[in-house]
Amino acid sequence: MSLGMNVVVLLYLVASICFIQALKGLSHPATSRIGNAFGMIGMTIAVVTTAVLIVMHDWREAAAGMGWVLSALVVGGAAGSIMAKRVEMTKMPELVAFMHSMIGLAAVFIAIACVAEPWAFHIVDKDQPIPFGNRIELFIGTAIGAGTFSGSVIAFGKLSGKYKFRLFQGAPVVFRGQHMLNLTLGIATLAFGAAFVVTQDWAPFLAMLALALALGVLTIIPIGGADMPVVVSMLNSYSGWAAAGIGFSLNNSMLIIAGSLVGSSGAILSYIMCKAMNRSFFNVVLGGFGGEAGAMLAAAGAAAQQQRPVKSASADDAAFMLANAETVIIVPGYGLAVARAQHPLKELADKLIARGVSVKYAIHPVAGRMPGHMNVLLAEAEVPYEQVFEMEDINSEFGDTDVVLVLGANDVVNPAAKDPKSTIAGMPILEVYKARQVIVNKRSMASGYAGLDNELFYMDRTMMVFGDAKKVVEDMVKAVH
Repeated sequence: MSLGMNVVVLLYLVASICFIQALKGLSHPATSRIGNAFGMIGMTIAVVTTAVLIVMHDWREAAAGMGWVLSALVVGGAAGSIMAKRVEMTKMPELVAFMHSMIGLAAVFIAIACVAEPWAFHIVDKDQPIPFGNRIELFIGTAIGAGTFSGSVIAFGKLSGKYKFRLFQGAPVVFRGQHMLNLTLGIATLAFGAAFVVTQDWAPFLAMLALALALGVLTIIPIGGADMPVVVSMLNSYSGWAAAGIGFSLNNSMLIIAGSLVGSSGAILSYIMCKAMNRSFFNVVLGGFGGEAGAMLAAAGAAAQQQRPVKSASADDAAFMLANAETVIIVPGYGLAVARAQHPLKELADKLIARGVSVKYAIHPVAGRMPGHMNVLLAEAEVPYEQVFEMEDINSEFGDTDVVLVLGANDVVNPAAKDPKSTIAGMPILEVYKARQVIVNKRSMASGYAGLDNELFYMDRTMMVFGDAKKVVEDMVKAVH
């Protein structure tokens, strides 16, 4: 190995360490900025080193194509910067789904280029067949990448909620024989992939690619909006494995390491999300939950909500209760993100703290539309990290809390999870119902994604404050002196 290659391997190692430190930093809000910095540094090192490595192989050939590479970097970097700057907090899950789709599509394009001209990637000499092992890696990377791309497009549509096409609706899309069709397509994908590995022909490769794209769609459409946090983390894992598979094909250790880190961390996060929602991990992977039952429950819940009375109050009443409490726990939900009420909420909390009230925030693992959605929302409003607690750390405190303020959360505080006969039985929840008083802010009595009526709303100790979260919280801020 030449001195130059020794330096390349060393730089790849440094970039890998940066990626590991990035994951470590992103595990806690207090260190997330440092984690992001490590990730950006690692990616910069990896990209520059790869460019240098290409030049080392053949600087004349590299110089001819470097203009295209630099142009793509400028266009992609500019588009990414603009999107990241303009994206609203409520649209962050959609942006993540979009990014996953781009990673999957990139893996597919690279695989197609490798099959077309493997010598250009220094896999083989010109006019030589692709080695058997590389063909297997190309098949795996292409199949996972294609499924990730099409599945992420569906997830993007479901998260957006503004497209009328049925596949993009939040409700699960199910039909008779769906699982058998998925199984058949999965077997056919493996068969055509094996044929490509044996023959290196374009026909089985393209057939495998088409089937993988279809399978990605069919795997995601039966999953309802309530389970989107799990889907986002699952697609994150898939995108990582797709990148790792292509990394093996290109003999690029950096791509293998980075893809494996993303794939494994995404898989672990998916498992954590499944536990938090009492879902089967394998059902998620196979697109096995969602269905007619959810729609029936939603209809039943809506009918029940029209008949049952609740205690309704004003923002001034809620502010009076909060100001005269000793301990307050705030439970943010997706409604808070929709209303962009995080900054007024921070102002309200500061006013309460100034009055000597102990204020804490309780975060459910799947609150919002993606893992960590509420943590990012509160961090944007500069809520101190020491005031934010995860579900398992704060559940024991609800019984001793004077007032709990629930903003836009529904299923994650539903006591029905404690009922063995409920469809969400066993799902870990924030045990808000144990508090002495509960204030719930919602736009209406509509059920959550699970389609269930929430018994918390009808308890004697619960007070409903209807309206847009931002307007309600701003009125509370004015009422607290």
